[in-house]
Amino acid sequence: MNIGVAIALEEGLIVPAVMRAQNMSLVEISRAARDLGKRARGDGGTLTQDELTLGTFGTSNLGMFGTDVFAAIIVPPQAGIIAVGAVKPTPAVHNDEIAIRQVMHATISADHRVGDGAEAAVFLREVQRNLENPTRLIV
Repeated sequence: MNIGVAIALEEGLIVPAVMRAQNMSLVEISRAARDLGKRARGDGGTLTQDELTLGTFGTSNLGMFGTDVFAAIIVPPQAGIIAVGAVKPTPAVHNDEIAIRQVMHATISADHRVGDGAEAAVFLREVQRNLENPTRLIV
């Protein structure tokens, strides 16, 4: 799984990939994504052809700009992309009570030539479960 990371540059958007992310820990993925950003901006090396062309699934985060919800566009040849919005305190029903909860919206765009919406929904549900129970990501 080569996870694309959307990076905005003055010249436009690029989505280089963290290669073989399935073999990495969360810490390693985080370091690799930061390294992609540095190299994309010309600080510390250049991106490889594989990083620029072999992404299988992308990620895009506009939450850092305060955006709640958006639809990310798939960058070929990637099979899909997840769009992550800002985490904000929001009134929500929890245990039959209204409570302020930290809520983040995520949307997924999937190329139906590669998979179908049901697979994308299963993936998005798994992302939700992991974010709601982060200890699952450590073990």
